Amino acid sequence: MADLALQNSGLSSSASVDRSRVLTRFRFGDATFKYVTLGSAVTVLILLGGVIIALFEGAMPAFRAFGIGFLWGQSWNPVTEKFGALAPIYGTIMTSFIAMLIAIPIGIGTAIFLTELCPPWLRRPIGTAIELLAGIPSIIYGIWGLFVFAPFLQSTVQPFLISLFGPIPVLNAVFAGPPYGIGILTAGLILAIMVLPFVASISRDVFETVPAVLKEAAYGLGCTRWEVVRSVIIPYTRVGIIGGVMLGLGRALGETMAVTFVIGNAHRISASILQPGTTISATIANEFTEAVGDVYTSSLVALGLILFVITFFVLAAARLLLLKIEKRTGG
Repeated sequence: MADLALQNSGLSSSASVDRSRVLTRFRFGDATFKYVTLGSAVTVLILLGGVIIALFEGAMPAFRAFGIGFLWGQSWNPVTEKFGALAPIYGTIMTSFIAMLIAIPIGIGTAIFLTELCPPWLRRPIGTAIELLAGIPSIIYGIWGLFVFAPFLQSTVQPFLISLFGPIPVLNAVFAGPPYGIGILTAGLILAIMVLPFVASISRDVFETVPAVLKEAAYGLGCTRWEVVRSVIIPYTRVGIIGGVMLGLGRALGETMAVTFVIGNAHRISASILQPGTTISATIANEFTEAVGDVYTSSLVALGLILFVITFFVLAAARLLLLKIEKRTGG
């Protein structure tokens, strides 16, 4: 009996030691995981802070030379070193606005068709085509836009718009001028094609998360398909839809190569969207390698800082909108 008791005591002690070792290993693993993920988050913040500091330092000579008036100055003359950011800012906002005005309804409509109306045999080809659009490099869009899309607009669409809106006040100024083919409208249309896959894909994915029981209940109450989409699917997924729209808007604001090919790269502001213009990213891409002098280089860096601030405020506004929606819906 004494020997058995000693054996049981030895086994209990060995099990306790093993258990202690396992718990120590688990605690070490959890602590390692915690600090590795914390380090990753801190690294992202450090990189972001480094980018902001570098942009501020690079932009200071331009703001010291031109002051806050750099933001609304329209002159851009490297010879006399007179620079203003208003034309690139205007072009960036206008092209992104046109792109989202077109991409949002088409993208959401495509997602609704794929999830609610599309026959199963057609769903995969359309979905694959959307994914292929997202995977095409931006420079390919630019080359296609310059050599195919812009001539088509110049010969057909733009003359039609000029003749259609010519007799209408205000709109005749928006669609005025000779049909160049390239310009702000062309850049906005190219951006719409590039942004469309993001809006459509994310909207389709969030539409597929709607519980079938909600839609079946609505159909059981006698709702039409349109009423189900309007009153059930879109309200249930609006947070995801806004997220997809903001992702597309971020892509539109920062797109460079495709816009550079088709916007005309003219530092001027025109009421007509058919006229050439420029954007912040296109200006930086076109002129940074040729910039001579501290003020010229600093002005281009200042444009990058302005684009960063615009993107930050757009994303912040989107986040505030999502928080308000979640608070109102009790999410």
